Amino acid sequence: MVDSDVQTLLSELAAQLDATASRPMRPEVTHWVAEADAVAGDVADADLPNDVVAERVGHVRDLLSNVDETGDEEADDHVAAAETLADEVLARLDDE
Repeated sequence: MVDSDVQTLLSELAAQLDATASRPMRPEVTHWVAEADAVAGDVADADLPNDVVAERVGHVRDLLSNVDETGDEEADDHVAAAETLADEVLARLDDE
């Protein structure tokens, strides 16, 4: 069960990825972002042990690593923010 600071980061991560849903992204990256969005949303909404959260957020980070650019500047900003948030979550969980 993650602490409240990490939970806040998880909610922000999910919100950043959710914001990409209405953006016009290139078809070849849409599935990577959509899957990352689904995993991030599940993690943000669940009360999971730290190791499970780390595994799933690592999966989000891996999925997003397949996205160089989305074809939409606003979506790119959301993906970049999500990558930063995922890295922050993983760093905080690694410190615990």
